[in-house]
Amino acid sequence: MSGVVNKVMQDTKIVKIDVDKIDNSLIEECANILNCGGTVAFPTETVYGLGANALDPKAVKKIFEAKGRPSDNPLIVHITKIEDIFPLVESIPQKVYPVIEKFWPGPLTIIFEKSDIVPHEISAGLSTVAIRMPSHPIAVKLIEEAGIPIAAPSANLSGKPSPTKAEHVIEDLSGKVDAIVAGGDSNVGVESTVLDMSGDIPMILRPGGVTKEMLEEVLGEVSIDKAIEGPTEIKEAPKSPGMKYTHYAPKANVIIIEGDLEKTVNKIKELKVNYENDNKKVGIICTDETINKYTKSIIKSIGSRNSPESIAANLFKVLREFDETDVQIILSESVDAVKIGQAVMNRLKKAAGYCIIKAE
Repeated sequence: MSGVVNKVMQDTKIVKIDVDKIDNSLIEECANILNCGGTVAFPTETVYGLGANALDPKAVKKIFEAKGRPSDNPLIVHITKIEDIFPLVESIPQKVYPVIEKFWPGPLTIIFEKSDIVPHEISAGLSTVAIRMPSHPIAVKLIEEAGIPIAAPSANLSGKPSPTKAEHVIEDLSGKVDAIVAGGDSNVGVESTVLDMSGDIPMILRPGGVTKEMLEEVLGEVSIDKAIEGPTEIKEAPKSPGMKYTHYAPKANVIIIEGDLEKTVNKIKELKVNYENDNKKVGIICTDETINKYTKSIIKSIGSRNSPESIAANLFKVLREFDETDVQIILSESVDAVKIGQAVMNRLKKAAGYCIIKAE
């Protein structure tokens, strides 16, 4: 079933699997595709991933070709058991074990010094490899059945919002991959936290479902890479996916408005009028608390400010929904960049190309 990806259109098999009643025969079918060097998109608890055999350079290259992903953007390797790590790494520092015990399986990726078995294509030429143990039942079953570590970045075209629904994957990758497992929605909604523990102080390279506050309870001091806060020039190969390139962008231009909530609402109303006077079609990203304050626009709430988890789960879905409209400008409220809100704002700022207006 495997073929030349992104050069000749291929048949993509859509495999529907009920997460509450997993059909092992369908899992076996998808595992066989992976073992034959093919590509399979599948759900994880964070977002949908596009998987291939992490130890097969030719299979890994198909991921990059299908997504249009730059080759110097490293991939995350997915496993299901602690012992799966040992062939992939030089060693596991003692300080990593409490983190693994607390947060695996789950939305946390840890960077290790890699072994020689890890292909250059996975690590983008770095001496490190990023490893995660997902908790989603379909992901776990698929990796176990395949019996190999699975490389799996988000299952979207490079630069587009990450997919949290099978429909998103089908829209982006149908005809470019061998199979897509339709297994319901991802519940976290943003990609995993990436933690580099190679230095004296653990550093978050990408915020996600495991927050800085959660990590500090186990590790004490945890630092944050400067690239998370804003655009920085990264001249060397990035150690984590999402550090160097524009990501998560819908077709329309996104502008974030930051500040006091009442002033933010008023600023968005003012900007909306200005853009509409310039014959621009405007959409608004807001929250449940403010949705009734806007009128005469395509208005979408990403969730409640009292539930940052709901905002994280809805962000990419809402960005993709705007692609189904004819809006040219999206004006977005900001949210508090604490706990998982930090991951939300990291993704939103990247979607906006760091175009931020202060509400004063």
